[in-house]
Amino acid sequence: MATIFSNDKDNKNDSLKNRILECFILDGNSTNTDLAKELGLSVPTVSKLINEMTEEGFVNEYGKLETAEGRKPNLYGLNPDSGYFIGVDIKQQGLNIGLMNFRGDLVELLNNAPYEPQNTEASLDELCRHIREFVANLSIDTRKILDIGINISGRVNPDTGYSYSMFNFSELPLTKLMEEKLGYPVSIDNDTRAMAFGEYMQGCVRGEKNVLFVNLSWGLGVGIIIDGQLYKGKSGFAGEFGHIHAFDNGILCHCGKKGCLETEASGSAFCRVVKERIAAGETSVLSAKPLDEITFDDVIEATEREDPLCLDALEGIGLYLGEHVASLINLFNPELVIIGGTMSLTGDFLMHSIRTSILKYSLNLVNKDTHLCISKLKERAGVVGACMLARKYVLEM
Repeated sequence: MATIFSNDKDNKNDSLKNRILECFILDGNSTNTDLAKELGLSVPTVSKLINEMTEEGFVNEYGKLETAEGRKPNLYGLNPDSGYFIGVDIKQQGLNIGLMNFRGDLVELLNNAPYEPQNTEASLDELCRHIREFVANLSIDTRKILDIGINISGRVNPDTGYSYSMFNFSELPLTKLMEEKLGYPVSIDNDTRAMAFGEYMQGCVRGEKNVLFVNLSWGLGVGIIIDGQLYKGKSGFAGEFGHIHAFDNGILCHCGKKGCLETEASGSAFCRVVKERIAAGETSVLSAKPLDEITFDDVIEATEREDPLCLDALEGIGLYLGEHVASLINLFNPELVIIGGTMSLTGDFLMHSIRTSILKYSLNLVNKDTHLCISKLKERAGVVGACMLARKYVLEM
């Protein structure tokens, strides 16, 4: 199995090598002189490290830097095939699995593998089976897989490896349990936080450092990036936006409390409202289908077909959501708010009502600082983020 440099304080060289890899990831190819300036090191020190990393297979030489005069220096950069990361995005009904090389290119992607997550050992075993099958079908040297990152909804502590909302039936950290089953290092994180990181690294973020990512899928969460860093909170539980108390509607949320924002502004709420209105006699393109067979995907598809009932229900959800996103804008004063998740696939149908509520409920002086946009990565945000976080974890561990 491939190895990466440790960040052991007693091994200064390994720590410096990881910093060099991070420079290549962020800035692309570079000369030894430029790397020395960036890292505050001497050129001979950087040259020695680069030579070692080239021999170890993590760095390639990419020719000469074109200059107007004088000796042309060598350009060095990351060897994209020196290591790989697998990202697993667990969705409400399905599984996305991707393979990313060290440079950040998504080289393999499996979309919507059939899977319904449950908090059981059998469900965990099924998840591991899907991952093993994905690995078995790869054409790369699988010994170069450095980490498998898993996105899980709910309360997740990425630092300890424990999940408290899903697969929480063992005293062992979930990461250790899965490592025993898979034979590879495993890291976990909250699905919304992973989506936020994916969008930050490869999506619609263009230099902004203070970003909120609203994940409007079956549930509702927010990923928080402050000064370019993911905000996790003390125990990794930050971002439970869907579970703030917002309504006196008496509806029981899956968290066990009543009146959560998620009960009226989420994919589960969208499905419930559409079914209730069909049951009450309203007409929809979904009316001919038995209510218990109408899925979340059916409701999204009907909305994209401009079904009047679904569009009206979606508008209500957008207005509820925008009202509370306005509170986040007043609280965080972000540069960018990204609306992502499955419901963002409805595009302008959703965004119009969100914008209307934000303008109504946020402070004018504050919302002028904030740009609102829809996810660029869309349904790939989770798997891209999982891969990116796996790489981040490996470089920082």
